[in-house]
Amino acid sequence: MNGGRPTPADQGIGSDGFVERHGLHTDEQLAAVAEVVAQIRENDLRTVRVVLVDQHGLPRAKFLSADAAIAAMRNGSDFSGAIYSLDTSNGVFPPAFAEGGGFGIAEFSGFPDVVIVPDPRTFRVLPWADRTGWVLCDAYFSNGRPVPLDGRAIMREQLRRLEAAGYGYTAGLEVEYYIVRLVNERIGLDQTGAPPPPPAVDVFEQGYQFLSESRLDGVEETLRALRDGLTAVGVPPRSMEDEWGPGQMEFTVAPLTGLDPADAMILFRTAVKAICRRRGLLATFMCWPGLPNFFPSGWHLHESLTAVDGGQNVFASDTEMLSPVGRHFVAGLLEHAKPMTIFTTPTVNGYGRFRPYSFAPDRIGWGLENRGVMVRVQGGAGERGTHIENRLGEPAANPYLYMAANIAAGLDGISRGLEPPPPVTSDPYAEEAEPLPTSLAAAITELQSDTLFRRAFGDAFVDFYLMMKRAENARYEAAVAESPPPQGSVVSEWEMREYFEVY
Repeated sequence: MNGGRPTPADQGIGSDGFVERHGLHTDEQLAAVAEVVAQIRENDLRTVRVVLVDQHGLPRAKFLSADAAIAAMRNGSDFSGAIYSLDTSNGVFPPAFAEGGGFGIAEFSGFPDVVIVPDPRTFRVLPWADRTGWVLCDAYFSNGRPVPLDGRAIMREQLRRLEAAGYGYTAGLEVEYYIVRLVNERIGLDQTGAPPPPPAVDVFEQGYQFLSESRLDGVEETLRALRDGLTAVGVPPRSMEDEWGPGQMEFTVAPLTGLDPADAMILFRTAVKAICRRRGLLATFMCWPGLPNFFPSGWHLHESLTAVDGGQNVFASDTEMLSPVGRHFVAGLLEHAKPMTIFTTPTVNGYGRFRPYSFAPDRIGWGLENRGVMVRVQGGAGERGTHIENRLGEPAANPYLYMAANIAAGLDGISRGLEPPPPVTSDPYAEEAEPLPTSLAAAITELQSDTLFRRAFGDAFVDFYLMMKRAENARYEAAVAESPPPQGSVVSEWEMREYFEVY
């Protein structure tokens, strides 16, 4: 751009002055634009990936030239709104070309483009891709209205409500996932037009021994590549562990605030998958791959609130294991656990985790340092770092919806002064407590009858999400009715086709 006027490089990118015209960048973002432009020029970048996270938590992207990416900071960039009509198999789930996109939002009639606006705060230079940058975007209609299906916007609204109540949000990531070795990969549709089966794979790490130093050392080259790549993009792993299954890893990331932990989860999954792919490996965040000796993976969300005025951790107490605010927050999570599960565990596959004595919750409860409860308190009286760990999540969850659901439920508990039941002090799997939903179908029913998330996320989003998940579950039920899993198998072929590679 020259003197604030568009240059030839701007032409055809978004709508001239779209960001300024609709007031879409904060002062912090406006200041960051100049820094991003400088990084693009100084690193002689040839490509910038502009990324929009869809309703499934999957990154959708365009690769722009350096000049086009700079122009998009001012103008936005056109992006197909059809992504909101796609299920996880890349099929269109609402009625095609129906008025309102098939889900009652006028601006979606006719499969239009939306306008994506890069958030310069999220810009990174990717060390594993040649002269390439990466930036997350927010989605708007051409009239400047935020797309109500954008999870990033939904989480931002929950953060705004939380701040209005006097609190800030802090979260840390603890994520399990699998690395497998690619043997061969099938590309394209089969003769029936169905999606191809997942690629043939072999185990990456032979055998399984929990927290085995020798097994971690045996895959040290890959772990080093992941460590260095994640550190270079600002998501350094705080710990790397060998989990129960062959090739099953657990990484943790230090706490971040506001929108940053959800953004970090997107970048974390992107980096791990990209770095592994370049090494002939496949990283999958599918909860429970149907492979021999594989166990379910979880995503444990560590979270606390801070005081807007002063910044202190308001979950910490000098005399109790959790402060009154912390107890109210936990009570909200427990009260809304059933409808919240569809956001923490959005796939058919993820519900296999909720079994007795699986180190994952199967019922609603909380306790101090107990790995079988739904909400685990870490810390206790006199600990400044006291926080809670929500153990509901699967690693494929959309991080914006997972965290937004926690904030909405916890804030409801605070505003109503709810108190949780007595904490679990012994065997959580022997407690008389309400069970969690055991299937996606059950979770759909819970959200359908819920009012909290409809108020917090909006009618448009909840109706859309229910439509999408009903369609997904119907496809699953039809597939297993036609071809039931083999005797003794808990993971269907449909689940492997649907989730193994895409997540």
